[in-house]
Amino acid sequence: MWEIIQAAGWPIWPLILTSVVGVAIVLERFWSLRKSQIIPEGLMVEIKTMIKQDNFDDNKIDILKNSSPLGDVLAVAILKRKNSVEVIKSAIDERAGIIVHNLERYLGVLVTIATVAPLLGLFGTIIGMVELFSSFTSSGHDVAVFARGISIALYNTAGGIVVAVPAMIAYRFFRSKIDNYLNEMEHYAIHLVEILKG
Repeated sequence: MWEIIQAAGWPIWPLILTSVVGVAIVLERFWSLRKSQIIPEGLMVEIKTMIKQDNFDDNKIDILKNSSPLGDVLAVAILKRKNSVEVIKSAIDERAGIIVHNLERYLGVLVTIATVAPLLGLFGTIIGMVELFSSFTSSGHDVAVFARGISIALYNTAGGIVVAVPAMIAYRFFRSKIDNYLNEMEHYAIHLVEILKG
C-alpha cells in the first residue's frame, strides 16, 4: 500500500484525506440512521395507551419528544391535539423539516466528496503528465522520470474514481434510507392525527 502511495506522488494526499473523511461520515451515518434510533418499535402502542388513559402529562410528552425523531413528530401532534387538523399538520410539517435537516447531516459533505474526488484525481493526472513531459525536456529520455510521471497520472486517476464511486453509492443509500424513514413517519403521524381527531 505504501508503495502505491509513493508511486502516486504528493497529489494522492488530498484524495486520501477525502477518503478518510468519507469513511468517517459513512460510519457515523450507519450508526445514527439505525431504524431503532429513528423509528423505535412499540412507540405507537405507547402513544395509543397514553391516549386511551388520557394521560398527557408534560413529563411523558418530553420523554416522547426526546426518544427519537418519530417520537418528536408525534409529540408535536399530541401537544397540538386541541387545535384543528390543519394546525396539527402544519406543526408536524414544521417539525419534520427540522428532523429532515438532522437526518441529512453530513450527506452534503459526502456528495461533495463524490463530486470533488474525480477532480482531485484529474489534478493528480495533470501533475503526472507535467512531470512526464518535463522529463523529455530536462533529462533527455530518462525512463525512470517518464515512468514516474505515468505512475502519478494513473494512480491519481484511479484514486479519484475509487474515492468517488463508494461515496456516491453511500450518499444514494443514505438518501433512500432517509426517504423511507420520512414516509414511515408520515404514515404514523397521519394515523395519530386520525386517532386524535377521530
